[in-house]
Amino acid sequence: MNDSIPRRTVTVSMVAGAAALGATAIAHAAPAQTPSATGTSTSRGDLPTIVLVHGAFVDSSSWTPVVERLQRKGHRVVVPANPLRSVAGDAAYIRSVLDSIEGPVLLAGHSYGGSVISRAAVGYAQVKGLVYIAAFVPDVGESAAALSDKYPGSSLARTTVVQQYPLAGGGQGDELVIQQDLFPQQFAAGVDRTTARTMAVGQRPITVAALNEPATAAAWKNLPTWYLIATEDRNIPPKAQRWMASRAKAHTVTVSAPHAVAVSDPRPVADLLDQAAHACRAGH
Repeated sequence: MNDSIPRRTVTVSMVAGAAALGATAIAHAAPAQTPSATGTSTSRGDLPTIVLVHGAFVDSSSWTPVVERLQRKGHRVVVPANPLRSVAGDAAYIRSVLDSIEGPVLLAGHSYGGSVISRAAVGYAQVKGLVYIAAFVPDVGESAAALSDKYPGSSLARTTVVQQYPLAGGGQGDELVIQQDLFPQQFAAGVDRTTARTMAVGQRPITVAALNEPATAAAWKNLPTWYLIATEDRNIPPKAQRWMASRAKAHTVTVSAPHAVAVSDPRPVADLLDQAAHACRAGH
């Protein structure tokens, strides 16, 4: 059975991303380019810019091993910082990042980032496809918390703690972090222990409200979609991932990996993104 994470009167079981590595995150928050990815290379053609959106307990550095592989393949990559405050607000921020990018975009999300890209891409003609990496794919009315509880298998609840943060209008809100000593085994199993411990101390909390916020739109219904299932995921049950991927009619790959698959197994993640980017170009 799933555990439940209390938020006063609401229980949630939610997803963590791969965690922060401070200074590296700053470097990847801006457009990451190589000479072959600046738009001047004829070999790149009209491949979309790949925008990678991280999830809970994470910053953009969690994508670093994937970014390195994509850049070697000649892709232009942008890895923005996801605020992790609310689905609506986070999606609006990602849209502001998309506004700064010329040409087509392939939008990808890990974990809670899937909820964000599902909303950010709605009505945005620049986005040509969506890629979900062990991520939530909510339909209208569904939240990350509800999808996480749809099937048994998550052990995340027993590893998280609630802490308070100040609200802009006064008062306090609830946010979640994973206990540092439990972080490696919970979602970074398969990542070397030194890296996992570093990730644990650099976590970025996510608000409980964001995890319980129902989706108001679902861009995946109108865009080509890809999904990577992580079969050793202890945060989003693999059965829930399979169900969401099937419902979205996504092109699906399966990897024996933990929730932090972009860190533990970056090659298949980068390969799927590369395939999706070329498919989006072929579609035009």
